[in-house]
Amino acid sequence: MLAREVMTFPVITVRRTDTVRRAIQVLYDHNITAAPVLDEEGGLAGIVSEMDLLTDEFQPDPRASDRSTPQTQTPPPARVCDVMTQDVITVTETTDVTQVIAYMVGKRIKSVPVVRGDRVAGSVVVGIVSRRDLMAMLARPDDSLREEIVAVLREHYPAGPRWQVTVTGGVAELRGHAGGHGREHLDRVADLLARTIPGIVRVRHYQ
Repeated sequence: MLAREVMTFPVITVRRTDTVRRAIQVLYDHNITAAPVLDEEGGLAGIVSEMDLLTDEFQPDPRASDRSTPQTQTPPPARVCDVMTQDVITVTETTDVTQVIAYMVGKRIKSVPVVRGDRVAGSVVVGIVSRRDLMAMLARPDDSLREEIVAVLREHYPAGPRWQVTVTGGVAELRGHAGGHGREHLDRVADLLARTIPGIVRVRHYQ
């Protein structure tokens, strides 16, 4: 499964010059946990998360403690550029989802922007993959996954061969084989086609 098959697009973004309050409103209104930050030219400048935006926004409430709590006079961060993360982990549209998950686990991040182009020539944000996007793929009903596999196999092989397809817990099972000398590759292609369906986590083929 590729990043382009699970990513959310178009992308909700903010500008590095936006106020923190506006960014908070954007994330809250769209029920998202992070947003790519764009520079003045529309390129990727960073990413801002809920945790970034919560930093230094609240002061201690004196009612929560018997002891006096000092009140800081330092104003809260004003602009997105003051709190955003500049060193952004990104992927491309053709990055394998397993690599996206590896970044999320290894870097402890919830969202990964999907870009087209490069830093030198200028990258364009075309999507974003969040943990919720990946969970949505795994939550797809088995019946829907089976229908998509059957449809893609019929589209690829309108005149046959046919395989018996079942899906249980995201695991697809194909039974039968193309038959005939030198046609084993058709079974391999069928397995590969089944694996391209977003939400399919494994493919097994039984003769």
